[in-house]
Amino acid sequence: MTETLSIRLDTETKKRLDALAQRSKRSKSFLAAEAIAQYVEVEEWQLGEIRRGLADLDEGRTVSHEKVSKWLRSWGKSPEGKAPR
Repeated sequence: MTETLSIRLDTETKKRLDALAQRSKRSKSFLAAEAIAQYVEVEEWQLGEIRRGLADLDEGRTVSHEKVSKWLRSWGKSPEGKAPR
């Protein structure tokens, strides 16, 4: 099932969308729907990760700056350090 959504685009973006639709032989609606779906998926993931990170902080599950810095300085060296926990 699909629903209709109207949006406003600046002139340049509209021209670029028109050209892309023509080159890809897809409708502007298809391309816009795909772009919005991908954006929503990424934003949901990112906000979920932020919420989990804040919950870790609230529970005291943290790694010190010093431990992370030491680990990062080991990258590309032998032996490379293990990620701190």
